[in-house]
Amino acid sequence: MWVGVRRYCFTLQVKPERLEEYRRRHEHVWPDMLRALRDAGWRDYRLFLRDDGLLVGTLLAEDLAAAQAAMDATEVSARWEAQMAEFFINGRHLVVLDEVFNLEHQLGEWQ
Repeated sequence: MWVGVRRYCFTLQVKPERLEEYRRRHEHVWPDMLRALRDAGWRDYRLFLRDDGLLVGTLLAEDLAAAQAAMDATEVSARWEAQMAEFFINGRHLVVLDEVFNLEHQLGEWQ
C-alpha cells in the first residue's frame, strides 16, 4: 500500500431498465478517459453492479475530492458524464461509505 493512499467506496443507483446498456458501455471505456482517471490519481478503480441497479465503486487515492476535481477539469470527463448521466437515479451523486472494518488494520499488517 502506498503511503498517504486510502481506499474509498461509494454507491450510485443505476436505473434497472438501463443495466445491460450500462454494462456494455463499460466493456470498452474510451482510452482517453482511462488515461484521465489514471492521471487524476484514481488507482485500482473498480465498479460492481447488482441486478437491482446498486452500483458499488472502490478506488485508491490520496484524496478523493482532489481526484474528483482533477477529473472534473478534463474535457473527456465532461463528455463521458454527459453520456452517462441518463443511467442514474438521482443523478451522479456519489454516496461515500465509511469503512467499519479492515482485517489488515486489526491484524497490525497495514502500513
